[in-house]
Amino acid sequence: MSDTCAPRYKASQHLFRGSGDEKMDNESKLSRRAHAGCADSSGKTTDSGRTHAKGELASGLSERSIFHEPWWLEAATNGAWKVAEVKHGNTVIGEMPYTLSKKALWQISTLPPLTRTLGPVIRPHQSVAGEREWSQRLGIARDLIAQLPRCAWFHQLMDPRVSEAEALAFRLEGFSVNVAFTLIADCWTDEATAFSALKGTTRTAVRRAQECLTVRSIDSAKEFLDFYNANLAARKLENVYGAATMDRLLHEVMKREAGTLIGAFDAKGALVAGSAMLWDTRAAYYFLTARRPDAHSGAVSLMLWSAMRIAGERGLIFDFDGVSTPGILKFLGGFGGRLVRRFEIERTMPVYAALRTTLHRARAITTYARPAQATAGEPQRI
Repeated sequence: MSDTCAPRYKASQHLFRGSGDEKMDNESKLSRRAHAGCADSSGKTTDSGRTHAKGELASGLSERSIFHEPWWLEAATNGAWKVAEVKHGNTVIGEMPYTLSKKALWQISTLPPLTRTLGPVIRPHQSVAGEREWSQRLGIARDLIAQLPRCAWFHQLMDPRVSEAEALAFRLEGFSVNVAFTLIADCWTDEATAFSALKGTTRTAVRRAQECLTVRSIDSAKEFLDFYNANLAARKLENVYGAATMDRLLHEVMKREAGTLIGAFDAKGALVAGSAMLWDTRAAYYFLTARRPDAHSGAVSLMLWSAMRIAGERGLIFDFDGVSTPGILKFLGGFGGRLVRRFEIERTMPVYAALRTTLHRARAITTYARPAQATAGEPQRI
């Protein structure tokens, strides 16, 4: 890459392990540099073999989302994650977490379970005369990309704050770049004004649910998880994220006060719908929800409205967590908000792409021929 697009920042790559003798407490586990040394901007070799406390990773990068936080990645992957890192002097100005896993004979990198977005986190430093911020971001992103593994399939959905400059960096380095969307509500003034901004049918659904349901906190992560898994079982579905992973994450969230659990209870005090919310310094996220099959038809609408209200009272924007189908867009659109793009990056080895296409076609044919045996859940990826 040219010097005009990619300043020679100091780049390093950490590997965190979550098994064997190295498995310790989340905040004290040490990392190992993947490289014995690297060159700084003056061309001198710097020592990159020293260990760093995991909690010290890129301290001061306020642009992180909750999904970029080391404690979140530790819980989501059970310690099996890595991060590319770029420094300017002793200051971390860029980082990008990722995972590696095996599918049959192939090594792949995808988002960890229950992790909505990742992508580069970049903090531009003071620029030289005539240098544009987008040029800095582009250069830092390319230095991060240079550290990513050359695996059969690399895929991430990126945080909405990832800019066009980072997206261009991925395109220049051979990734395909697509655009996905989420809805963001960020105009909270007061409850009455926000409620009046809902679509009429949505307001009606919320009001009718309020007539027979009461919203209050769920006492523990265990109570929410038991309810969530029981409702999956009632529909003959499995927890595609993994019950153990969900348990680790929710207990960490509650311990760190990085979210809340709310439920809708009927007149008898029975829990009929529940939602998990997350938040960081910028946004609150609608994370998980479950409802009993016999719950009031407006129960989920009431959960969403309650989550919006909590976000507004905390002074946070509210992220509805993605729009993937016309039906979801129609439902979530009733709550207002605005569309925000999220870049999606992907790089696939040709032979792996051909194999995936062949297997997906075979599954489609099998499902069409034997629809009664099709199972619900996320498509299996190889």
